[in-house]
Formats: sequence, structure tokens, C-alpha cells
Amino acid sequence: MTELAHPDRLAKIAALRSEGKDPYPARGVDCEPLERLIAGGGSVEEPGPLIGERVTAAGRILGLRDFGKLIFAPLVDRSGRLQVGMQKDRLGDWWPDRKRLDGGDILAVTGELGRTQKGELTIWAEEVQLLSKALAPPPEKWHGLVDIEQRRRRRYVDLWSSESVSEVFIKRSRLISIARRFLEERGFLEVETPTLHPIVGGAAARPFTTHHNALGVDLYLRIAPELYLKRLIVGGLERVFEVARNFRNEGIDATHNPEFTMLELYQAQADFRHMMELSETLVEELAVELTGSKTITYRGRQFDLSAPFRRARYDELFREKNGFELDDEPAVRSKAAELGLKADPKTDFWKLLAELFDVTVEESLTGPVFVTHYPVPLCPLAKTDPQDARFAERFELFIAGMELANAFSELNDPQEQERRFEEQVASKDPEVPGEVDIDYVQALEFGMPPTGGMGIGIDRLAMLLTDQPSIRDVLLFPTLRPQPQGGGPSSEQEHAQEK
Repeated sequence: MTELAHPDRLAKIAALRSEGKDPYPARGVDCEPLERLIAGGGSVEEPGPLIGERVTAAGRILGLRDFGKLIFAPLVDRSGRLQVGMQKDRLGDWWPDRKRLDGGDILAVTGELGRTQKGELTIWAEEVQLLSKALAPPPEKWHGLVDIEQRRRRRYVDLWSSESVSEVFIKRSRLISIARRFLEERGFLEVETPTLHPIVGGAAARPFTTHHNALGVDLYLRIAPELYLKRLIVGGLERVFEVARNFRNEGIDATHNPEFTMLELYQAQADFRHMMELSETLVEELAVELTGSKTITYRGRQFDLSAPFRRARYDELFREKNGFELDDEPAVRSKAAELGLKADPKTDFWKLLAELFDVTVEESLTGPVFVTHYPVPLCPLAKTDPQDARFAERFELFIAGMELANAFSELNDPQEQERRFEEQVASKDPEVPGEVDIDYVQALEFGMPPTGGMGIGIDRLAMLLTDQPSIRDVLLFPTLRPQPQGGGPSSEQEHAQEK
């Protein structure tokens, strides 16, 4: 056993087993969700239809208040919390077994639904069955896990011991369900594409590498499903989407985790303007469904998510914040050096420009705002603007300083795509694997219709709509530094990079 197993609880298990009682029975019970019992209980003034009825519930008890011949314990399941009352007169032969109970145990309770003298809704137990004995005690005083690191490492405790945590993840699940329904109602087909890719493509990021023994080849965990989804547009499916788990071998901070979830979609006969309309309508609908309002509060600030959202050009925003044009290379390098960015002559100008935009513009984009018309060198998969070939038909959606969506009018010229792939590969970090995806170019040679495509960050959208400050707080099991034997970094050190 680990150091969490309490000796007193181990002794109770041994005593139960010596009496032929299984502390981990093989069968559960038929029971009602607590929220249904709570609703059926009505109020003190207007008792509900279940008052006085015999009911069965199952869940975890968070603690025990022993008054001699009467014990009260809060029972929790995924739907709510309800008090259980255990009286000696009602429980007869079982009563001595009360001494084997501890906070954290999972019980089934059958009895009459009623109220205490103070009016608290209570199941007056007539039968109690131990379903699983907890060897580790719950967090003290029922306040839940306080230490941020422990909350994330032991989400299996955090979910039932910390107030409102489970609601965040229930909302996240609903968010994905609502988005699926939204797209399916508009004729989109959900598909699945490979997670293991033979070529790194679809976005500029460092991949995770693995090896397939039977084929004898290196493969890469996908950094984006983009190129496979667009192959399906070539195949005639016309409207497709995927809720995709992506992987990028890069840093961790408040809005980045090495594995994350994207909603990526593509629509034939559409462009980036259609994607704007689709995304703002989806975000507005999600806000209403999940929060009850088009106006939300995130980290103490209010954001009106009513469509349509503001549109602003990349070059105009850059000029407003920096006082010079984005193609003024000496000014860009000077400003970047002033801000501590790597700005020596060997640094690729367009990468440097993107970093400067991130630092000087993005953080101030409270939004919601669509930043449109990015410079073409930053958009290897997007069509150029017919009115100005320096810029691409691309937008990113920002709310609360976070990028939530990225969309293009998709490049479908195979010759131009091959040329841009070659430029992208040539400019990559030498340590990052990369090659031209010839198979994708060949797919385009069969003809892809005009297409709009978009990726939406599910994790960041969940942060926004549940008012959580870190991506780790909307991931059930975020990526964390392994905990060394004999201790490790404090929680403050562990999450300092998020600030």
C-alpha cells in the first residue's frame, strides 16, 4: 500500500473481511441521481412528490457527524449533494457497522426521503451498504484540495471534494456536444483522421516523434488534422469537421498544453468570410447555452459575445500599436531588439514580425475581434487577397487576449502550394523534421473547390465560458512535471510559468 492508506482504515477492512463482509462488493445498486431526489423533495413550504417515499441513492460520504444514536453525513454523486441521516432505531442489526465507516467511503443508502427539524432534505436510512472502502482520507474539513498542484495531479479527488470543479468539466463536455449539433444542423459530417502522421504538416510546430516497428518508419503525433480534412474536400464530402486531439512538443503556460483539443472544419464553396460568420454565431450560441447570456464575465471583465464581432486588419493594428509599417524591416528589428526579442540579422524577418505582433498587439486585443489579412509569408496554406497580393485571406479570433480561432480561404492551387511548402520547409528550424507533403499536392492536382477552413481551440473556449484562468483548469489530466520520489518542486514553482 502507498503512504496514503490510513492504518485505521486498513484495520477496518481486515475486521470486515474477518466477518465475511466484502468491503468491495462486485455488484452496485439501482439508484436515483441525487439531483432527481432533490428536485422531488420540493421545499419546506411546498413538499415535493418524493417526500415520504422510499428511495435509494449511492455516492460518496464526505464526513460523519456522530451524535450518539444519530449520524448525519453528506452524500455526493456527480449530480449533487444530499444529507443522509442514520438512526439507531431504523438500522437495527447494521448499527454496529457504523464504526467501520469513514469520510470518503462509497455507500448505497435506502430509506425514506424527508426533512430534519431544521428543514434540511434528508434520506432517513433504513438500509446501508458499503460499496467501496476508502483507504485514503478525503481533504480535511470538506473544503476540497487547496494546493493548485495537488488539485491537478489528483483530479480524481478534486472533482468531488472541491466545489464547482465538476461543473467546469460538465460544461466543457456540453460545449463539444453543442458544437457538434450546431455543425450537423448545417450539413457538416463528423469524421476521424489519423493521429499518426508520416510527415509533419498542417502547422508550424515541433512534433512528438515515435517509431512504428513493423513498418520500420518514424511517425509523428499530429500537430493538426488540416491536410487530411482537406483531402476529404477533394474527395467530395464538401462539409467535414473533426474534434481532434493534437500534440505539439512545445512550451507550457496558461494557454498552452502539449496535448490539446481543436474543433477543425472545412466547407466547400466558402471562404474566410463565411468562417467568420460561422464562428461568431457558434460562440454566441455557446455563450447562451452554457451561461444563459450573450454577455459573459472572464477574470473580472465583461465581454459581449453578440454577433457580429469587430473586424480589424493585421497591418492597421500593427501600425496603431507600433507607429510604423509592418514591412519597415529596420524599424521592426529595432523595436524587437528594444523589447528583448531575438532580432539579429540571421533571424527570419517574418518570424520576428509575428513575435513582435504577439507582444505589442495580441495581448491588448480584448475583443471579440477578428484580426484579418495576415502577411502571405505567415500563411502557407491560405489564398492571397485578390485586392492586395501582400496579404492572405486569413483571420484569427481574439477574446480576452486569447486566440480562439484561426481560419483561411484555403489555398487550392497545387503549384503555388508546392512552392509555399518548399519555402516553409527551407525556413524551418533545422532540428524540426519537415518535408514537402507531395501526397497532399497530388490531391490538389485532382482539384479542390474554393474552400473555407477553420480551427477553434476547445480548451481556450472552455476557459472563457467557465471563467478559468489556466488551460490546466479545463483539462481533466493536464501535462505536469513528473513528481520525483521524496518530493519535488512546490506548487508555486510548478505553475509559475503560467503567470
